[in-house]
Amino acid sequence: MSDPEHDGEGPAAAAIVARGVRKTYDRGRVVALERVDLTVEHREIVALMGPSGSGKSTLLHLLAGLEVADAGTLCVEGIDLRRLRHPDRYRRHTIGLVFQLHNLLPHLSVRQNVEVAMMSTHRKAPTERAEQLLDEFELAGLEDRRPPELSGGQRQRVAIARALANDPRVLLADEPTGSLDSASVDSVLRLFHALRDEHAVTVVIVTHDPRVAESADRTVRIRDGRVEAGSGG
Repeated sequence: MSDPEHDGEGPAAAAIVARGVRKTYDRGRVVALERVDLTVEHREIVALMGPSGSGKSTLLHLLAGLEVADAGTLCVEGIDLRRLRHPDRYRRHTIGLVFQLHNLLPHLSVRQNVEVAMMSTHRKAPTERAEQLLDEFELAGLEDRRPPELSGGQRQRVAIARALANDPRVLLADEPTGSLDSASVDSVLRLFHALRDEHAVTVVIVTHDPRVAESADRTVRIRDGRVEAGSGG
């Protein structure tokens, strides 16, 4: 059965397609994005860069279905986000979200933090899936620890494991390396490439870190709410 929110029954031509996307705040007085065009291919790692306030995090929030564009079209894996009727389901099954500050629940164990992403999906064997991911991300043996007992790099890997618990096709990361040391940054970047190469995940990363941009397949630069010429695809 086809998804009623999907534009077509076949695979989407690209993982992400934005055309003429506009987003404003304060009743239109503040323009965050203006006529943004962007294409991200399947299995591509794209870094979104630009000055603070340029609109890159706003674009990520639109892609996550956390906000809705005022104008234009925005499709992720063939799903038209302006017509999205079930944003929670979209975030559970189509995308994974990773934030700079991890957003882990400090009172839960590492395993439970990954399992919680599967609570409303009726997925079978969530504990087995959580332990599989933790082992894959070199976190085996830490399952029963709590986030405050982990290093920053370990917490970020737990956050990525949680984001992938439901096998999303697109991973959206907002400054995922901003609070990490160099060794942890390298570890997270290797992980993003493994996700692309081994699991066919498309990755979009908002970042200020030139190391992330160098590691990406392509860098898209945003300034004053617009994609700079030649970087949008």
